[in-house]
Amino acid sequence: MSNLDMSEAVRMLANEKNISVETLLQVLADALALAYKRRPGAAEEVVVEVNPDTLEFTFTAYDVDEDGLWVNERDDTPRKDEMGRIAAQTFRQVMGQKIREAERDRKFEEYANREGDIVTGIIQQTDARYTLLDLGRVESLLPQAEQVPFERPEPGARVKAYIVEVRKTAKGPQIVVSRTHPGLIKRLFELEVPEIADGIVEIRACAREPGHRTKIAVWSNDHNVDPVGACVGARGGRVRMVVNELRGEKIDIVPFSEDLADFVAKALSPAKVKEVIISDDGTQADVIVPDHQLSLAIGKEGQNARLAARLTGVRVDIRGETQHMEGPDEADYAEGEWAENAEGVMEFRAADGSVVSAAEWNEGVATEAIAVAEVAVAEVTGAEETVAVEVDESVEAAGQEGGDEATS
Repeated sequence: MSNLDMSEAVRMLANEKNISVETLLQVLADALALAYKRRPGAAEEVVVEVNPDTLEFTFTAYDVDEDGLWVNERDDTPRKDEMGRIAAQTFRQVMGQKIREAERDRKFEEYANREGDIVTGIIQQTDARYTLLDLGRVESLLPQAEQVPFERPEPGARVKAYIVEVRKTAKGPQIVVSRTHPGLIKRLFELEVPEIADGIVEIRACAREPGHRTKIAVWSNDHNVDPVGACVGARGGRVRMVVNELRGEKIDIVPFSEDLADFVAKALSPAKVKEVIISDDGTQADVIVPDHQLSLAIGKEGQNARLAARLTGVRVDIRGETQHMEGPDEADYAEGEWAENAEGVMEFRAADGSVVSAAEWNEGVATEAIAVAEVAVAEVTGAEETVAVEVDESVEAAGQEGGDEATS
């Protein structure tokens, strides 16, 4: 084979393996050095150099003295017919191994700096431990802990995922991705909202319960651009694309505010807040809402209050307007606080140590409201029994409508 043909072969092989010509020439030199040492009577050490223009190889041999130093430098470049069969076999084996190592290193370098980026992959297989995503030239690992609860990966489906970690292993780079990371929300909005990609609109905070609900706080660096409107898009087109990618996960977009009290009030959307009192150390917010908004502010199993607390970074204590002005009727609940239990559910912890869940608390507030309405109407009409039934039915219907609103 002439040097011209060999040069073309090297170039074609480099393109096929998607590695640089310089890397491939170095691989050739290393393989030839190992093959040289298999020759009978070969020197103890050798350095192989290749001319990239002429593709001529030079073998510089060395002996090793008692101190481990390389001595007696000499040119020991063999002729092509002097390498021998064993050396040729060694060259082929080492050449294949070195090329695979170069491919693995290239793939690792390609993804090593992409932690925090978003990728699109095709689901290959799934089991109880992890799901494999095909990213094209490499595969990524989606562990069970990084998968959205109740989301069933279907083989062949195309999904987007967030790169959490890139590990270097003997078998090549191992890319760990996530579908639950809050960074996935930010990256998806960057893809759908040009204002975020350009830096005009920023996502200042994000709180997420994967598969259920997400709250994000957005800020605009241009007073002429509405951050919430930019993220929602015309007729909700932009946010709908993100929701579809997240398989229907609800997303609340609220404007970020430097005023902590205002930020807490907006974070509790869609509930209407009457007053927010921030503690002196800025770690707790006492929120006063109208009585009919209490259930909506707390949310189903305390979800709305929990996400608002994570979004703002402060502890949120929500009270109804009547409760704030008059206090609870029972003395046992004269003092207490709302907090999350081990399961992440909001509950009221009274001063005497008793605990009331959010559902039980809301049920008690609704029962008290019904009783107050019955007495008030009875005093006006004098028809206590008849009116009580009508009021009870109307309040029950209103409660169902309120429940549907909170769920939506």
